[in-house]
Amino acid sequence: MRFSGFDALFDRAKSLGRAKVAVAAAADKEVMEAIKLAEQEGLITPLLIGDVNQIEELALEIGWNLERAKLIHEANPQEAAHKAVDAIVNGEADFLMKGLINSSDFLRAVLRPEGGLRTGRLLSHLAAFQVPGYSHLFFVTDGGMNIAPDLTQKKQILENSLFYLQRIGMDLVNVIILAANEMIDPKMPATMDAKELVAMGKAGEFSGAIVEGPLALDGAVSAVALKHKGISSKINGEVDLILTPTIEVGNVLGKSMVYFAGATMAGIVLGAKVPIVLTSRSDTPRNKFMAITMAALSRTQA
Repeated sequence: MRFSGFDALFDRAKSLGRAKVAVAAAADKEVMEAIKLAEQEGLITPLLIGDVNQIEELALEIGWNLERAKLIHEANPQEAAHKAVDAIVNGEADFLMKGLINSSDFLRAVLRPEGGLRTGRLLSHLAAFQVPGYSHLFFVTDGGMNIAPDLTQKKQILENSLFYLQRIGMDLVNVIILAANEMIDPKMPATMDAKELVAMGKAGEFSGAIVEGPLALDGAVSAVALKHKGISSKINGEVDLILTPTIEVGNVLGKSMVYFAGATMAGIVLGAKVPIVLTSRSDTPRNKFMAITMAALSRTQA
């Protein structure tokens, strides 16, 4: 199955009942606005960890009575992150969200050697995009975590995304390995990695996925462009997941869709024991809400 847009993601997530989210250093107005919206929409039950006085002041400011929320006081942001991880480990929450805390400090708690959320897999970022005029929601990885992944890391990034997408109900995922063009050239390492990843796909290493590449962006999303270039493709412009060669490509691609094409974007971090909502300060409460939706939906059984 595919999702037509974020509304379809939300409907499916809400059908699972309320998820429990642990928010580390929760006294952040934009984060709390997103949590408020998700709670009022019946999507989550929040566990807010942080300075309770500040949390209550912000709740009053945004008109949220906190009736369904559980609050744990911890004024130190780093300790709040550890307590949020503890909540996951102890089964008190289904997924994790970053509040007003430095990302490095937050991830240090996630990846702590004892009692953390390590799985042995690489952490990677998966973004979902709803682009006006495009037929369905599609996904891009990794524009937020790994700077210049090598072939082994790209395989892990792809595996993280496929595990998530198949878990939420996408039985067959169309994957494009993005590059500047379709010619395999040793001077362009991205094309060489694409060749190897496609070979892995043909060998059955990515179950439930069609993997093609290297392809430029036009070939990833346009059957007309493929025909013009004389390229045969099973995906034929109907991409579900784009694997980018570097963080810069993923970042620029995502922001271009948002700022030039009016796309709606949300993203989560994969590879830990639970999904992690780690949003940017520039993300709107609505973007954060849709990231919460993505994380809550991961409870769907594959």
